[in-house]
Amino acid sequence: MPETDLPSERTTICLANWRQNPHSRFAFHHVREFIGTATVKGAARPSPLATHPARLEDLEREILQPNLGTWLTQNDTDAFIVLKAGQIALEWYAPHYVDPEPHILFSISKSVTGLLAGILQHAGILEPTAEVIEYLPEAKDCGYGKCTIQHLLDMQAAIAFDENYLDQTGQFAQYRAATGWNPAQPGIDAPAGLAEFLLTLKAGPRTHGEVFRYLSPNSDLLGLILERATGKRYADLLSQYLWQPLGCETDAYITVDSAGAARSAGGLCVHPRDLARLGRAISLAASGRENPTIPIPWIKDTLDNGSFSAWRQGDFADFLPQGVYRNQWYLTGGAAGAIMAIGIHGQWLYVDPTRDVVIVKLSSQHKPLDEALDVRLVDHFTRIASTL
Repeated sequence: MPETDLPSERTTICLANWRQNPHSRFAFHHVREFIGTATVKGAARPSPLATHPARLEDLEREILQPNLGTWLTQNDTDAFIVLKAGQIALEWYAPHYVDPEPHILFSISKSVTGLLAGILQHAGILEPTAEVIEYLPEAKDCGYGKCTIQHLLDMQAAIAFDENYLDQTGQFAQYRAATGWNPAQPGIDAPAGLAEFLLTLKAGPRTHGEVFRYLSPNSDLLGLILERATGKRYADLLSQYLWQPLGCETDAYITVDSAGAARSAGGLCVHPRDLARLGRAISLAASGRENPTIPIPWIKDTLDNGSFSAWRQGDFADFLPQGVYRNQWYLTGGAAGAIMAIGIHGQWLYVDPTRDVVIVKLSSQHKPLDEALDVRLVDHFTRIASTL
C-alpha cells in the first residue's frame, strides 16, 4: 500500500532511529520491517500452556506497587509473563503490543546461542576446548585466532573492543553497521558484513581466560562457528534443535546482515510465550528433572563451572556480587540461585529452578542500560518467585 497509508509511527522509523524512544515501542516487535531476517520455524504441534491460579494481589504486594499494570508501564514493559510449574500465573501486554508479534531479545539471544552450542557439544559436533581457528582458519591473523570456544562462551576473550551502545561514529557504530542494524556512515569505509568486521578485531592487552569482559562480537563469532561446524544456517539450527523440540507456537526470526550472517549476539525475535517455554525447559533441567531438549551435562556445567575469579575482576561484579557467568548465562548465586538471560532496553528471562518459576519481561526502555533499575528488577523477580 502507499506509504501514506502506513501507520503514522511506521513512516518515521528508519535504521538511524529504530532503537530510540518513542520509535522503539513499535520497532521492537516489527524488526523485520527494517532489517533483513531469517525465519526460525516453530513446532507443527505447539506444547500447551495451561493457566495457574495465582493471586494477583499477592504479586502486587511483592513488587511494592499499588497496581501491577502501573508498575509494568512505568518500567516501559511491552510483555510480562510469569510461569509457575509450567503454567501461566500472569500474562500482561502493553496497549501498543495488543497482537504480539515476535519481539527482539537483544542479548538474550546470546544465551540462546550458548544453549545451542551446548546442544551441539552434547551431539558431538562442537568442542568447547578447541581454538577458534580450528573452525574458522581465516581467523588466524585476528585477535580471536588462539581463543577457545569456551572463552567466547564465558566472555573471557581478550579482544580490543569497546562495548559502547551510545557510540555513533566509532568502532561500535561500525560494528552495528556491519550487522545491518545501523545505516552506513558517510565517508567511512566500513567492513561489508559481520564476518568481515569480526576478523578485523585485534587482541587486547590481557590473556584469554583471565577476566570476564562482556563483548557482543564474541557471541556473533560463536554463531558463525556453529554454522561452520554443522554446515547449516543458524536459523535452521535453532529451529531443529530448540524451537521445534520445545513446542514453540510461533515462528521466530533472527536479523541477518547483507551476506545472510545471523546476528546471534542480539538479533533473535520471538513471541513472549515461546521465551517462557525456553525458560521452563531450563528450569526443569536445572532442577534435575528429565528434559529432552536441554542436555543435563550442559546445565550442570553451566551451574557449577563459572569462574568467580574472572567475574569479580569484570565490570559487572557489583551487579551480581555473588554471581558468575557461564556459557552465555548469568547465575545470581546466593539463596535465590537463579539463572538469567538479559538484553539491553529491558529484556529479561529469569528462571528460579528451586521454585519452578519463570519470568519473562520484554521492554522498550529508553536507555540501553539502566543499572539501578536492573538491580531493582532482580529483587522484584526474586520476591515474585518467592510469593508463588
